[in-house]
Amino acid sequence: MNFLKKILRKFKYTARLLELYFFSKKYLTPKGWFLSRFLLTPVDQNKVPLPWFTYASIHFITQKLENTSFKVFEYGSGNSTLWFAPKVKSVVSVEHDKSFFDLKLQEISALNNVDYQHITLAEGYSDKILEFTNEFDIVVIDGRDRVACAKNCIKALKQDGIVIWDNSDRDEYAEGYAHLTNNGFKKINFHGLGPINHREWETSIFYRSENCFNI
Repeated sequence: MNFLKKILRKFKYTARLLELYFFSKKYLTPKGWFLSRFLLTPVDQNKVPLPWFTYASIHFITQKLENTSFKVFEYGSGNSTLWFAPKVKSVVSVEHDKSFFDLKLQEISALNNVDYQHITLAEGYSDKILEFTNEFDIVVIDGRDRVACAKNCIKALKQDGIVIWDNSDRDEYAEGYAHLTNNGFKKINFHGLGPINHREWETSIFYRSENCFNI
């Protein structure tokens, strides 16, 4: 095998194919990327649900959720709900899309620490979090009306609470990023590949100086 690799590495085309093979074997396959791409749902190599975040951010967040009793509010439901639930004390998850809500309802309803709600944009999707004060350690922004969600979430966060914002490389949400920054939040970006997608994107964590992730 080593002899064959030496030969293949001598030629540009075969060397690139060899690099691609090892990248797939050592990174994409263990991450479950091929499986998630095939199933079109974010999962790891064992079909365990993952949030549709970048792999770098999933790795970081996983470490911060060990042995915690965090409370999570989630804009946008799905595999992320299934992933967070066993790792935290409770999840409130709101979903605007009725078809997707119905698709996930049975699976998510089986979790006894998740409050799963369908709320359309017209019925106050982004306003739901205004019912809470100083309640959540984590707010996840990964649904619709994200700028309004960012503006509404601060009061519901604990003083050391953090915001996880997916697709945070999109300029259309600049007003929301600025609002958090103007309210004392710093931002750490996790750029790279993630489940399903064949292109890189960004998941960010917004945090204040005192924060539950000890950043």
